[in-house]
Amino acid sequence: MDWQVYIVQCADETFYTGITNNVPSRVDTHNAGKGAKYTKNRLPVLLVYQENVDDKSHALKREREIKKLSRLQKSNLINGMNLTTT
Repeated sequence: MDWQVYIVQCADETFYTGITNNVPSRVDTHNAGKGAKYTKNRLPVLLVYQENVDDKSHALKREREIKKLSRLQKSNLINGMNLTTT
């Protein structure tokens, strides 16, 4: 089973990071108001990033890593920039 880590941008311009094995379906679920509690009041969401990982365990680890990033670092990741900030 293929797993992905994804980032959606919410209507309030915040980012939500999650994991799934079916990104299009998961984004549809978020936009139907049935996704994560965080996104329910921030609709619609727009997929801005996805990354393939080996398995669910790696997906969970990568999700935690991304959630720890600053907004600037997440924006850089989304834009394909590999910059670090100090």
